[in-house]
Amino acid sequence: MITVKLKYFGQIAEKAGIDEEQLTLVSPNLNTLIKDLSQKYDLTKLNFSVAVNRAQVTTNVTLKNNDEVALLPPFAGG
Repeated sequence: MITVKLKYFGQIAEKAGIDEEQLTLVSPNLNTLIKDLSQKYDLTKLNFSVAVNRAQVTTNVTLKNNDEVALLPPFAGG
């Protein structure tokens, strides 16, 4: 088992009702974590990207103990 720190921003934080939390995971699989969080906080209709240790990821990664996972809403910019 591993422990990860989760950070939520924007609409995701609003849905979760918190900005961050720490979770102990049985599986270090990022896709499994995202699926579980989507069900737990009803994020299935939200678009968001994921960063692990402040680096955006687009593929599944194996998480390590004390990794920081951030769920980021789309950013408007210019």
